[in-house]
Amino acid sequence: MRMNQTWRAFWRFLNGLHPVRLVALGYLSYITIGWLVLALPWSRAPGAVSALDALFTATSAVSTTGLATVSTGHDYSAFGQVIILILFQLGGIGYMTLGSFVVLSRGETLSARRQEIGKVVFSLPQDLRIDKFIWGVIAFTAIVETAGACALFLALRAAGAADPAWSAVFHSVSAFCTAGFSLYDDSFERLRGNVAVNVILGVLSYLGAIGFIVFVDCWRRVIGKTSRLTLTTRVILVTTAWVSAAGIALLFLEEPAIRGLPAHERLLAACFQVAAAATTAGFNSVPIGALSQASLFLLMMLMVIGASPAGTGGGLKTTTFSAVFAVVKSSLLGRERVSFWGKPIPDERVRAAVASLGLYSGVLILGCYLLALTEALPFEGLLFESASALGTVGLSTGITAQLTPIGKLIIIMLMFIGRGGPLAFGIALFFPSRAADVRVREDVAV
Repeated sequence: MRMNQTWRAFWRFLNGLHPVRLVALGYLSYITIGWLVLALPWSRAPGAVSALDALFTATSAVSTTGLATVSTGHDYSAFGQVIILILFQLGGIGYMTLGSFVVLSRGETLSARRQEIGKVVFSLPQDLRIDKFIWGVIAFTAIVETAGACALFLALRAAGAADPAWSAVFHSVSAFCTAGFSLYDDSFERLRGNVAVNVILGVLSYLGAIGFIVFVDCWRRVIGKTSRLTLTTRVILVTTAWVSAAGIALLFLEEPAIRGLPAHERLLAACFQVAAAATTAGFNSVPIGALSQASLFLLMMLMVIGASPAGTGGGLKTTTFSAVFAVVKSSLLGRERVSFWGKPIPDERVRAAVASLGLYSGVLILGCYLLALTEALPFEGLLFESASALGTVGLSTGITAQLTPIGKLIIIMLMFIGRGGPLAFGIALFFPSRAADVRVREDVAV
């Protein structure tokens, strides 16, 4: 009887939580379970992974970051690697997505509570139905990851990679979830000139980072459910294209480390590295620690802008970046309302974008400052590591394994905050008003 009362009290507590707090608690539960499983003897090589390293890996996987203090391919067993894959798959598709899919597949409808949480997880505009959206997420994920694994298998087998089948599955899911985990200690430096592998991974990363909103919206447009793409989709596609093109051009022209490569390999390296930073996929085909300070700063800016809402990537988000840009433009032009292509943006979305930028900058500065206090490592490496952790990217100049236990805990906290976003973390702490401006007709996710 007492046990039943305890469970009822626990469920009442969960039902009374703010949705953002519940999402944070959900990701924390994933991390805790993953940590415990990865700490088991059969998940790792004897003596290779400490309890802190297992916690670091679990947090990195659930947050789809990819930073690692030990070798994924050598220090974890086949069982441990499967657990890591499951963790970044769950982290990539979002908390409660799998559970909601099970509910829908049984012919049941989502409760109002699940729908409310789903809106929080995916940052959806008000005109998208969460039940149909989740069906789209699962279908799109299964199709893309399966096709990616098949294509990678052929490419890796042709390249002579060891165990190409498992490697293809692992890296296909890792790329689409923008997780950045690799079974190779040098990521994809050994395959820098392999066009097929680079293109497949790049496409998978962009498909994951662009987000499920774009897929659902484009599909509705193709089947005639809507007459045009939503404002969110147009902002995502245009911003992603411009940011990527600018990054590729700059890295191709100014980076000394790739300047001596053949022209096609130089372009391939620039495209792959920009894609890894902009989508927050976190792979690398050139040694990050060997890049110039200008290139490191460029990649850091791409990591901060990040992927798109309702996608598998992290960062500030392309729509948030665009909204802040629109605020600046509107202020310079003396306009009272902020708009994209003549469409007014809801005031609460504008406020959320500005708040996200402020909180993101504050957390990044604080994280870097704390690392500078605890670590005797170059400052540019610490700043890059902080940006990579908060943006859930996974790129590193090579200092991750050198961090002190306190430094690792700081990075763990940055990765956890980055998974939900600093704004969501702030909401979970302070419970702001969720009032909405109902005067506008079109919404954009940030």
